[in-house]
Amino acid sequence: MHIHSGIVAAITTLVISLPAYGATSPVGEGTIDRPLGVLWLPATAPTIPQVTTPEAAPPLSESIQAQPTPVAPATIGERPLGTLWNPATDTLYQQGGGLLPSMTPTTNVSPSEPTAIPIEGGSQQRPLGTLWNPGSYSPPAGVSSSPAAAQPLTVTQPISPAQRIQPPSTATSDRPLGVLWGSAPQSPTVAPQSPANITTQQQPSSLASDEKQISDKDAVGLQADEMIYDREQSLVTASGNVEITYGLRKLIADSITYYQETDIVTANGNVMLIEPTQETVFGDSMQISGDLKDAVVENIGIIMADKSRIAGAGAKRTHGVTTQLDNAVYTPCKACEEDPEAPPFWQLKAVKIIHDKTSKIIEYEDVWLEMFGFPVAYTPYFRHPDPTVKRKSGLLYPSFGTSSDLGTLIRAPYFWNIAPDQDATLTPIYTSKEGPSLAVEYRREFEQGSLRARGSVADNDDDPSFSTSEGTGDIRGHILSEGRFDINDTWRWGFDLNRTSDDTYMRRYNYGSYASLNSQLFTEGFRGRNYFSASAHAYQTNRADVSQDSIPIVLPSVDFNHLGAPDALGGRTSLDANFLTLTRAEGANVRRISLRPSWNRPFGGYFGDLYNVRFALKGDLYHADDLSQPNGEGDFNGFSGRLIPEMALNWQMPFVKTSDSVRQVVEPMASFIASPYGGNSRKLPNEDSDEFEFDDANLFSFNRFPGIDRVEGGPRINYGIKWAVFGNRSTGSSSAFLGQTYRIKADGTFAEGSGLEDNLSDIVGRVRISPGEHFDLVYKTRFSKDELSPNRNEVAMRAGIPAFNINTNYVFIDRQSDSEFPGREEMNLSVNSEINRFWRAGLTTVRDMAASEFRSVSLNGVFEDECVVFTTTLSRTFFEDRDLKPNDAITFHLVLKTLGEVSTGISSTN
Repeated sequence: MHIHSGIVAAITTLVISLPAYGATSPVGEGTIDRPLGVLWLPATAPTIPQVTTPEAAPPLSESIQAQPTPVAPATIGERPLGTLWNPATDTLYQQGGGLLPSMTPTTNVSPSEPTAIPIEGGSQQRPLGTLWNPGSYSPPAGVSSSPAAAQPLTVTQPISPAQRIQPPSTATSDRPLGVLWGSAPQSPTVAPQSPANITTQQQPSSLASDEKQISDKDAVGLQADEMIYDREQSLVTASGNVEITYGLRKLIADSITYYQETDIVTANGNVMLIEPTQETVFGDSMQISGDLKDAVVENIGIIMADKSRIAGAGAKRTHGVTTQLDNAVYTPCKACEEDPEAPPFWQLKAVKIIHDKTSKIIEYEDVWLEMFGFPVAYTPYFRHPDPTVKRKSGLLYPSFGTSSDLGTLIRAPYFWNIAPDQDATLTPIYTSKEGPSLAVEYRREFEQGSLRARGSVADNDDDPSFSTSEGTGDIRGHILSEGRFDINDTWRWGFDLNRTSDDTYMRRYNYGSYASLNSQLFTEGFRGRNYFSASAHAYQTNRADVSQDSIPIVLPSVDFNHLGAPDALGGRTSLDANFLTLTRAEGANVRRISLRPSWNRPFGGYFGDLYNVRFALKGDLYHADDLSQPNGEGDFNGFSGRLIPEMALNWQMPFVKTSDSVRQVVEPMASFIASPYGGNSRKLPNEDSDEFEFDDANLFSFNRFPGIDRVEGGPRINYGIKWAVFGNRSTGSSSAFLGQTYRIKADGTFAEGSGLEDNLSDIVGRVRISPGEHFDLVYKTRFSKDELSPNRNEVAMRAGIPAFNINTNYVFIDRQSDSEFPGREEMNLSVNSEINRFWRAGLTTVRDMAASEFRSVSLNGVFEDECVVFTTTLSRTFFEDRDLKPNDAITFHLVLKTLGEVSTGISSTN
C-alpha cells in the first residue's frame, strides 16, 4: 500500500484499508467506535442488519425497517468512515468504491431529504459526490480499481446519530483529511457539533497562515506489507518491506514506527538510507527525523558514491549534511571472498570520522593506517576530499628517495585548485647534496583553447660539475609549455616554450630526456581545400657535439597549400608555396621563396590498369650570407635559384584471385619521371635535406629528399611488385613488396651508402605477416644489388597473449658518407605478462649490438586491485654523458585509490 501526502484519495484509501489491524484513535468528534465520525446521515434512515460477507448476507430489501432508527456507526476496522446511505437511490458504497447489490425497501420509507448540495460533484443521489470513480481516478499502487477487488463490508453495530467533523489544521480543498505524514508534527483539531446542526458543507478553500505545505520535491511516500495508524497516540507503525521516501531520500527497513507528535521515525532491522548522492547508509537500528535528514544510527555502515566504505559502532547525522562516526574505519577495499573476516589490504582506523557534505571533506581524529591488519602509520589528524570531489586544494602525499648524485630526496607536492578552469601543482624538492629546488605544473582550460606548462628551478650551489655551456651558473631550471587557441572555425594559433638551463639538467633531475627542444609561435588556417600556416622557431640542442650558435632561428616560416577542384579534363591543379628565413650566430643566414605548381590527372585503362599523369614546375629563389663552399672556395653571399619542369607517369595493374577462404592480390607497378639533370648548385644552401633514408616508403616519390632544398634530376624509372593475401573470414592478412629504381645517369647528389648513388639502386623490400590479433611481424630491408648483402634491416615483432607477450624491435643501418649520424645496430626487447587479474610484470632492455653491450635494463612488477596499485621497478643505465654516469635504481610507488599516492626509491652511480 502507498501513502502520498496531499492526495486525499490515497489517504482515505490508507485509512479504509486497515481492517485487519484496526484504528483506535478518534478524529474530531469521532468515538472509539466511529473514529472518523459519520460523513452523511439523513434525518431518518433505515436500520441495516448485520452483514458478515456479501455472499452470506440476507437480501437487504427484506431487512429494511419502515420506522426510522439510528444510523449504525462506523466500526473500528471494517467501516471507519461510517455508512454512506442515500435511500433515494438505495445504493450503498463500500470501501474502495465497490458497490453492494441494489437495495429496494419493502416498506414505505420517508427519509428527510437534504435541500442543499453544496459539495462540488454532489447530487440528490450522491450528496457527498463520488468517492471512487474508476473512469477518472487512478488508485494507489496495490489498490485495485475493480469493484470485484473490494474488501467485504461488515456492519455489526446499530447506527448512531451523526456528528459533524471539523477539518484538521492541515486540510485544504485538495487535502480534506489533511496530511497524515509530514516533516512536522500535525495536531488535528475537531470542534463538537450537535446532530441537529449537521449540514453538508464545502471544504475551506484557504488555509491558516501557519500551515506547512509540502512541495512536490519533498513529497512523502510510505510503503509496507502491514501498517497500523493509531490516531489517539499519533503513531504510525509499519512492518514488512517498509520503504519511506521524502523527496530524493529513501529509507528501507524491516519495521518502522513514526511518532507524528515528535516527527521521529524509529527503524529496525536491515535499515538502509539512500541519499540523493547515491550514498547508502546501513544500520541495525536508526532513529531519524521525518524528513530523513537527522539520525542516530547503531552499528553504521556507509557505502560512498565511489564504492568506498565507512563503518562504525555508532553515528549521528545532522541536517543530512554532517555524519559523525565513532570507532570507525574507512577503506575502498572489498572483503576477501575466501575469508570475509580477513582485514582488507588497507584501511584507516580512527577514533572519530566526520564526513561534511558541505565542505566535501572526510576528517579523521587519532587515525592509524593499517595494511593487512597491521598498523604502519599514525597521525592525530588527517583529512581528504570525499568521492564527489574531482579537484580540491591540499597537500598531496610526499615521496622519498636517495641518489648518489643528489643525496636524500624529499618531494612534498601541493595541489592548488585555483578555479574550475585552472589549477597548479607546486612541488618543493629537498636534496641533501644540491639543496632545494621547486617544480611547478600549471593547467588552464579556456572556452576556445588550453594551456599547459611545467617547469622547475634549482640552486646550482656554484658547483663547476653542473656548469652550463656558457660557464658555471647560479640557477638551473627548465620549462616545457604548450598553448593552443581557436580564433574561429578557420583560424587558430598556439605556442610552445621549451627551454632548459643546460644540456644535462633535465636528465639529472628526472624531468625527461630530450636531444633538442623546440620553441615556436604559430598560426594556421583551414578553409575548403586551402591551408595556410606561419610560424617562428627557436631550437636548443642538448648534444655535446653540437654548438648552440650553429642552431638557426626560424623567423618566419610560411606555408600555403591549395588543391583545386576537378577541371574539364578530369584533372586537379595544386600549389605548394613556402617562404623561409633562417638566422644564425655562427654560419649561413638564408632566405628562401619556393613555388611548386602541379597538375594531376588519374584515369583507368581497358584491362583494369590504373594511370596517373603529372606535370609540375619547381621554382626556388634563395638569398644567402656566409654560405660555405667546398674545396676552400670561400663563402657565398648573394642570390641563387632554379626552375625545373617535371613530368611523371604512374602505372599499376592489380590482379585479384578469390577463393573460399582467402583473397589474393598481385599488383605490379611502375613510374617514369623525366626532369633536367642537375638542379643542386653549390650556391644553393641545404637546410632541410641533409639526412634522408631510401626505403620502400619513398621508392615512388617524385622527390625522395625530405625537404625542398635538394631535388632529384634526370630521367628515372621506378618499378616494383606487391603481393597480399587476406582472409575472408578473419582479420588476418599478409603482404610482401620488392622494388628498385633505375636512372640513365648517376646522380652525384646522393651520398655514398645511400643506395641511390649508382644508376641501379639497391633493392628495397617489406614483408608483413599478421595472421591474427596475437601475432604481427614487419620486416623492412634494403640490400645491395650486387652482393645482395643487407645495408639496412628493421624488424618489429609483437607476439603473444595478455598472459605472456613479447615486443621487439631490431634496427641495423649502415653509415652514409657525409652524414652526421653514425651507423647503428640496436635491439629493443620488452616482455610483459599479466600473471593473473591482480599481478603483472615486465622486462625491458636496450642493447647496442655493434658494441655488444646493454644500454639499459629495467624490470618491474605491478599489483593492482580495486583499492591499491603497487609498482616496483629495478633499473640500470649504462651510458655516460658528461656529468651523467651509469646508474642503478630501485623505486617503489604505492597508490591508495581514493586517498593518494606515495613513492620512494634509491639510486646510485658507479
